[in-house]
Amino acid sequence: MREWETQVLYMPRGTTRGDARRLLTEQAEYGHWELWRLRLYADGSRRAWLRRRVIRVARTA
Repeated sequence: MREWETQVLYMPRGTTRGDARRLLTEQAEYGHWELWRLRLYADGSRRAWLRRRVIRVARTA
């Protein structure tokens, strides 16, 4: 079974599309996050759900 770690980013109404793209690109490159869901609200704000796999390392004696 896969385990995922999630993070929610809130971008206020004045955030441009370019700024949102830049923020998500940085999260993907440096934090190894992938975009799971993006929601654009009627007031212009955005909420992005990011996820990344949790890697469990088995201990070797």
